[in-house]
Parts: sequence; structure tokens; C-alpha cells
Amino acid sequence: MIGKAQMDRLKSGVPVAVVLLLAAMGFFALSHLLREVHMHDIRAAWAQVGVLHLLAAAGLTAISYLALTLYDVLALRAIDRPLPYRVAALASFTSYTLSHNLGLALFTGGSARYRIYSAHGLGAGDVGRVVAIAGLTFWGGVFTLAGAMLALFPGGLGFAGFAPSPWVWRASGLALLALIIGALAWSGPSGRTVRIWKWDLRIPGYRTALAQLGVATVDLMAASAALLVLVPGASLADWPVFFIGYILAIIAVLVTHVPGGLGVFEAVIVAALPATPRPELIAALLGYRLVYYILPLLIAGVIIAVQEGARWRRPMAATLHGAQTIASGIAPTLVAALVFLGGMVLLVSGALPAEHDRMAALAAILPLPLVEISHLAGSVVGAALLLVSAGLYRRLDGAAWLTGLLLLIGALVSLAKGLDYEEAILMLLLAGVLRWTRGAFYRRTRLTQEVLTPSWLASVALMIGLPIWVGFFAYKRVPYSTDLFWRFSEHGDASRFLRASLGVGLALAALAVWRLLRPAPVAGPGLVSLEPPQGEAMALTHRTDANLAYTGDKRFLCSPSGRAFVMYQVRGASWIVMGDPVGDPAEWSELLWQLREGADAAQGRLLLYQISLQALPVAIDLGLQIVKYGEEARVDLAAFTLDTPSAKPLRYAVRRAEKEGARFAIIARDELAAHLPRLQEISESWLREKGHREKGFSVGRFDPPISPASTARSSCARRRLSPSPISGRRRIAPSCRST
Repeated sequence: MIGKAQMDRLKSGVPVAVVLLLAAMGFFALSHLLREVHMHDIRAAWAQVGVLHLLAAAGLTAISYLALTLYDVLALRAIDRPLPYRVAALASFTSYTLSHNLGLALFTGGSARYRIYSAHGLGAGDVGRVVAIAGLTFWGGVFTLAGAMLALFPGGLGFAGFAPSPWVWRASGLALLALIIGALAWSGPSGRTVRIWKWDLRIPGYRTALAQLGVATVDLMAASAALLVLVPGASLADWPVFFIGYILAIIAVLVTHVPGGLGVFEAVIVAALPATPRPELIAALLGYRLVYYILPLLIAGVIIAVQEGARWRRPMAATLHGAQTIASGIAPTLVAALVFLGGMVLLVSGALPAEHDRMAALAAILPLPLVEISHLAGSVVGAALLLVSAGLYRRLDGAAWLTGLLLLIGALVSLAKGLDYEEAILMLLLAGVLRWTRGAFYRRTRLTQEVLTPSWLASVALMIGLPIWVGFFAYKRVPYSTDLFWRFSEHGDASRFLRASLGVGLALAALAVWRLLRPAPVAGPGLVSLEPPQGEAMALTHRTDANLAYTGDKRFLCSPSGRAFVMYQVRGASWIVMGDPVGDPAEWSELLWQLREGADAAQGRLLLYQISLQALPVAIDLGLQIVKYGEEARVDLAAFTLDTPSAKPLRYAVRRAEKEGARFAIIARDELAAHLPRLQEISESWLREKGHREKGFSVGRFDPPISPASTARSSCARRRLSPSPISGRRRIAPSCRST
């Protein structure tokens, strides 16, 4: 039978499998739609896309991203937490560039927002509200503009041969507009507060909502027009129908969560616009990927990299303000994304036919065997960059060194395999960015202990599947046979593609076998313990709940210096951390990353329970989702009084307790033993009455000490019956100690 832990692991892999299945379906649908289109058709169509078209698309892209920054500006005003425009613009731009390119499976744009906004005083709840309002702004713009297009231009729209009559489209458009108008009327002039689970979401009034709809409309019009201007021969009259197809594609991408919408976006666009010539449409989609997706990611990476490099090269006191304070949190994520992109470029390049003029020039310089080896090496290096980028995301020093070496090799083989100087320049630029941000990759963990999460592996599989699909599409006219692998010639592009695909597959298979057969990692001596640490960590903490380390129901991961530790426990597939790490905050990040990697290696999931705002940035870096489940009340005892109208229920409770004979007293330590039997009776009676079992982990439990001597050492009396970590026998021991 399958145990609970195995079932949990199986469930955790289901979303990844679904994403891969949806991506495969998108590529299959795209292959079917392009069965009559050949690579030379797309190249001819691309030749018609001139510099002016690309500049126009870049200008419209700039307008779209400028409007996206206003999403956050208006959202911050809606929650009464306005910030300077440069802060909101940086948060919005980095967030959307990550989410547009990589989707939710690998990185989250919300982490970039949190990093920036938390540095300027916003809490997790405020950031969540900003994200929610920005999302509502986007969908409001989608419904508004789609409704207007369907109502005003109902003809000419079909989807894969399905084309309802114009009156159906017009009725749908009017219904969408009526929905938007009703929502504006419902919000009123001052807005409303909506309770969503445990979150209060402030819906702005109709004046602010109209501004949001206007911003979203500009964004969507510019974004869709950036694609339209890249279609050779397209005119403004085509835009209404074109926009509806664009919206359908965007919705499909958001629903499927496929990273970057690869395959899904293109398939929906081609299916929704059957009247547009397909080679021209595919050429436009390639240009759109370049201008709207990749170019902003490169710009965001350069901006953050410049700030990160400056931060590590200046005294810390000079950079504890403004955007530079959050660069270190975002830089590893963006650099990892850029390296991931570089690996994809090398893989796709290895699947495409080489330029004949360049190959002819290269043949006069290098011998054919070196060209063939370089082509194979380029694809293998591309796959290696996809894998090692996970180490960059986890800030590993070894990953940074290995990535720099791979980028230099990638630049060299790009020139040797076909004089692809564009790729070589990109690899060198990425190497420069990595070198400039070198200080952000500070973790000295061995790279061989790196664990790839299921979501990262899914993204790697998708990126490797993309060039394979591109290669088979490019060489669909080539008659395949077994001897094609062994044909070596100046123009043997199909053979080089097959050898590169086989080489990448063998390299990944070898890596998988090595990871499966290597021995399980063993923790260093003294790092993992079942007994509470006795080092400096407890003396460095100011939190009283750190004493939960003495309840005897936790494991501990300690830093080598002894100045910090994490208390946690494993239940099934869950590795649950109790509160913040204890001790020196400078060592928290490394401890939690070590625990995250241990959980990943065991196919488990890491949970941080009851963490404070001080630990929240590390949780964001770990890629964890932040869930608010309650609030902690804090009372200023110096200012507290019962003599206020709001304290009336408390006064009544106090008088009733005093009337029934209750009194409050602190039992001295040397008098505790005499009261333990009565306290234990009360504890067990309460448990029976409530129908509860004894508590633990995050709260105390009744645990009478072993002897009067231990009573003198103990500052509390709670019950705990637990297995001894040495003999396995059950024992009774103190649950906490005096500090």
C-alpha cells in the first residue's frame, strides 16, 4: 500500500505533470496548425519584418510596461500606502518581466514585489493587496476592452474553424460591458471592503476604478499592437479581431501556468487568427517574444545587476536606502533567469540551420571535425546552463564559478560552430553581469549537493523539449534514417541537430544516473542534533518562544559557529520549522537554505511556522508562499488599564473571577514541587473536558520534572512523555530550562 508520505509526494508532482502535459499539447497543436508551413517560409516572412517594425514594436512595448508600472501606483494609493514612483516602477517592472518570461512554476513576480515594498515599510498583507488590486486592474481591462471589441466589431472572429454569428459576439460584448458598469456602480464613490477568506480587500471607488480601467486599456492595446505591427501586411483594420485572439492567448497562458506560455500562446494565436498567413504570423510571434519578453528581462537584469554590483562595492552604510537595499534579494533570481535564457538560446541555436555564408567562411578557417564538436558542445553547454541556474537561484558560490566558465565556453563554441557572434556577445554579456554581481552568490555549499526541485526540472524539460520540437519542424522535409547520425558535411544541419539532441539526452541521463547512485548526503558532525544546542545562540536571542527548544519534541540544525540554530520536526513529507531561527540573524539564511535542501533531497516540503517579519525575506528567497492565518496581540503593559469603555468585558471577567475565589500568584521556584500534583490534576481534567490530547511543538505541555533537584533548575512545569533519543525507552524529563 502507498503510505501518506508517498501519497503527499505523488500529489506534489501532479501539478508539474499537468503543466508538462499542457505544454506538450500546445506544441502538438502548433505542429498540426503548421503542418503546411516550412522553415524557409518563416525565414522569408522574417525578412519582411524590417527595423522600423521592430522599433515600432519596441515603442509599443515601452508604453505597455509604463502602463504596468501604473498598476502598482494606483494599487498603492488604493490601500493608502503611496510610495515614490521610482519604487513602484521598479517593483512592477521586475515583477512583470519575471512572471511574463518564467510563469509561476519557477519564479514568482510577487517575490520581487515583496522584496522592494518590504524595504519601504509595507507588510505582507499590504503587498498581497497590491498584487490582488493589480490583478483586478488587469482583468478589468481585459473585460472592458474585449467587450468593446466584440460589441463594436463582431464580425470576422473564429477559432479553429468555429465561427459563431456576429450577433452572438455582440451580445457577449454587451454582457461584458454591463458587468463592468455594474461593478463600477456597486463600488460607489468611496469604494467597498470585501472579505476574502482572512484577507480584507479594499475595492476602490468608481473614480479610481475608472483610472485603473484606463491604464489597463492602454496596456492591453499597446501590448497587442506590438504584435500586430510585426505582422507583414497587417493594417489597423485588422486590430479588433487581432486583439480578441491576443486576449484568448493571454487567458490560456494564465490558466495553464506553462512557463512563459511557450507553445500555448503561439498555438492559440494561430488558431484564433485563421485569416492571417501563418508564416507571417509565426515570424511576428518570434519577434514579439524577442521584443516584449526577452528584451525587458535583459533590461531588468542589467538594472538590478548594476545596483547589486554597486552595493557590494561600497560600504554597507552608504547603501542602506533606496532601491539598492533590495537589489541583493532580487539579483540572484534575475541572474538565474538570464542564465536560464542563455541556455535556451544555445539549445535553440543548435536546432536551427546555420547560415550558409557563415559556414562557408568558417570552413576556410576551422576543420570540419572541430566545427562538429563545437556544435555538440554548444548544445551540451546550453543544457548545463539550465541546470546550474538553479544553483544561482540558491546563491551558491560554486554555481557562480561554474556558470562563468560555461558562459565563456558557450561564447567560444558559438563562434566555432557557425560564427554565431550574436550568441557569443550574449554569453559574454551574461558573464559580465555574473561577474559584476559576484558578491550576491555567497553560499559555500558544495554544488554537488544541489537539489533540483520538481518545478525547476519541469522547466528544464520544457526548455529542452522546445529545441527538439524546433529541430524536427525545421527539418521536416529531411528523410530520416539511421545513417543520418553519421553524416558529416559543411551543410549537414539535420545531422548536427540529431547528434546534439542525442548528446544532450545522454548527458542528462548520465547526470540522473549519477544522482540516483551516489550515496545520500550526510550532515556534518555536530550540525544535526536531537538535544537543544548549548552554544551562544540562546544568549543572542530576544524572543521568549525560543525556549520552545526545550520541550523535547524537536530536531535542531545548528550553524558551525554555534551562534544560531533552527528547531524543526518532520511529519510525513513535511519539514516544519518552529518560528524564526534562534541566534545571530546573519546565519539564518544559510541554515534555512540547508534545511530546504535537506527537505528537497528527502522529497519533502519545507514549512516555516509562525515566522516574524524579520525572517520573511528569507522565506521569500526560498521560494515559499506566504500565508497569513492569524495575528499576534501585543499589549503595552506600562500603558494598559481597565478603566476604559473598551475594557468593560475585561472588568466584568475580572470581577466574576474574584467573586468565585480566583487569585493570581507567581509560584516561587523552590515551592513548585509542592504544587505539581494539583497542577497535573488540573491539566488532565482540562484535557478530558475539552476532549484534547496533550499539546506540543508550538505550545508548552505539562511536564513534571524528574526530581526536586531538577525542579530547582526548571522554570516551568509541563508534562512530556517522549522516547529517549539514546535508548528509545520512554522517560519523563523537564521540558524547559532557566536561561
